[in-house]
Amino acid sequence: MVKSKMKKIWTLICLSVFSASLTCCGIYSFTGADTGEATTYQVNFFRNNAQLVEPQLDIDFTRALQDLIQNQTNLTLVTSDGDLVYEGEITQYRIEPMTATAQNTAAQNRLTIAVNVRYFNTLDDEKDFEQTFSFFYDYPADALLTGSTKDAAFEEIFERLTQDIFNASLANW
Repeated sequence: MVKSKMKKIWTLICLSVFSASLTCCGIYSFTGADTGEATTYQVNFFRNNAQLVEPQLDIDFTRALQDLIQNQTNLTLVTSDGDLVYEGEITQYRIEPMTATAQNTAAQNRLTIAVNVRYFNTLDDEKDFEQTFSFFYDYPADALLTGSTKDAAFEEIFERLTQDIFNASLANW
C-alpha cells in the first residue's frame, strides 16, 4: 500500500515538473514554428505572372499556403493588417522534356513552378525577406498534364513550395 502511494506521488511530481518545463519556456511547437509575438497572418493573392498561364493555379497556390500556415501554427488568418504578411507572384510555370528515348522522343516531362515571395514580419522587420522558391514534378511524356496527373503534380509541388516558404519564414531550426 505504501509503495502504491509513493508511486502515485512520484508520478504526480514527474508530471508537474514536465508541465512546468513546457509552460516556463512558452508554448512548444512541434513544427518548429517561431511566431514570436505574432497572433495573425495574411496571405495576399499570388498572381500568376508566368509566361504560360494555368487557370486556377494562382488561387490554388494561395489557398495551399494559407492552409499550411493555419495547420502548422496557432495564428489566425486575416485579410488585412496581419502581423505576418506573405505576398508575391508565380513567376514560372514551365513544362520541358527531361529524358529521351532511343527514337529521340521525350520519355519524361518536367513541370516546374517558381514563386517569388515577399515576407514581412510587422513585429520584427529583421526577419523580412524576398526570395524565389521553385520545385518540379516529373511525369511520363505520354501522359497529358490533365486530371489526376495535374492534381498529383500540383499537390507535390505545392506541398514542397509551401513547406519551404514556411521554413524560411517561421522555422527556428
